[in-house]
Amino acid sequence: MHDTPATPVMIIDDEAHLRITAGQTLELAGYTPQAYESAEEALAALTPDFPGVVVSDIRMPGMDGMTLLREVRGRDPDLPVVLITGHGDISTAVEAMRDGAWDFLEKPFAGERLVEVVRRGIEKRRLSLENRTLKAELEAQQSALGPRLVGRTPAIQRLAAMVQRISQVEADVLLFGETDAGKDLVARAIHERSARREGPFVAINCGAVPESTIESELFGHEKGAFTGAVERRIGKFEHAQGGTVFLDEIESMPLALQVKLLRVLQERSIERLGSNQPVPLDIRVIAATKVDLRAAAEAGDFREDLYYRLNVVTLPIPPLRERREDIPLLFQHFAVLAANRSGLEAPPLDAAGTSALLAHDWPGNVRELRNLAERYVLLGVTCDYRLDALLEGVESDGGDLPLPRQVELFEKSLIGQALARHGGRVTEVCEALGVPRKTLYDKLRKHHLRAEDYRHSAEP
Repeated sequence: MHDTPATPVMIIDDEAHLRITAGQTLELAGYTPQAYESAEEALAALTPDFPGVVVSDIRMPGMDGMTLLREVRGRDPDLPVVLITGHGDISTAVEAMRDGAWDFLEKPFAGERLVEVVRRGIEKRRLSLENRTLKAELEAQQSALGPRLVGRTPAIQRLAAMVQRISQVEADVLLFGETDAGKDLVARAIHERSARREGPFVAINCGAVPESTIESELFGHEKGAFTGAVERRIGKFEHAQGGTVFLDEIESMPLALQVKLLRVLQERSIERLGSNQPVPLDIRVIAATKVDLRAAAEAGDFREDLYYRLNVVTLPIPPLRERREDIPLLFQHFAVLAANRSGLEAPPLDAAGTSALLAHDWPGNVRELRNLAERYVLLGVTCDYRLDALLEGVESDGGDLPLPRQVELFEKSLIGQALARHGGRVTEVCEALGVPRKTLYDKLRKHHLRAEDYRHSAEP
């Protein structure tokens, strides 16, 4: 990770010579020192989401460093505070670390030691702020629009546009994609963006329900309809009144039941088992399949009339390997979600990790990536943050891509991450990547990236 030269570092000490010396050391290392004689002055200048690190002496007149530490952590527990202790004052250092100090420096300390502690603190701070921003965006977008389709590749952008368009009409939808490519997420996204968002979203996996009970599951039954039917049961369709029914793995539905489903789609009513009374339905049906239903119909494994009834609107869901540029962004998205659930921080994704992600073929698609991100958050420290260690032993064909294509994907991913991290601000991106402005613009044109696309939706 590269630090931007503008990153500020607060230096708080009542001794002028220490402020000057530390400030010069940090300035030479590419940081912007902000010197204060007292803790009170520093607190008055401390802004929310301060992007840097606070370095403070412990023993000062007025508010001392330990009190400053508690004040800073009360405002923002994720802001790294480095405390300077006197020679041999081990007990104070231990107390400071116990109270949440990021690190401590023992007088006298070398300039290299100061720079290293600050560098690590700023890396932690940047990650904390990125996670905080993404969490807020996720909460805002999920509350307003439901599940979010993460990605910037043309394939996922086209899918997002179609989801937005289809959600505004009442047509039934067929989703086609590999196992764990995200069909359930797309179905829920359509529901949450539609006028039915206040109604129930009822999902049933046709391949997971025994054939002997699936009809009762979908349509319900009356008391005494069959042996064991001791009371009336409302089926999934009826339970979804005013909302959406999601039929996953519809290719697994028995042929006899497909006839009844066709009638439901045409007449928008059902009859419970053991009843002749039709029940009107106000529902939308979203079906999903991992097989070619047309080929299945031609082979006699799926009803042709049901296929044509479902095929009014079909959305193909691209597998992960066909949108490789989105993989690092998706990975960080899942890592932040896992970190928020577990109370941990998502470790930073470095160049080696990005390369490992792009080289893998992802036969398990989005679910495999999400599981890896969760393991990375929980076990990252023990694996030394090495994604290749977590992927070790998993077969992959991703490395069979031609070397120029792998390099191109890697470069585009790094540039996209930098643009997203810095909100499309070209100057900061140039500084972070260490390239001249002209070089960056050449690469933006080469990879069909536009800085302005990143200015209103910062990503990790």
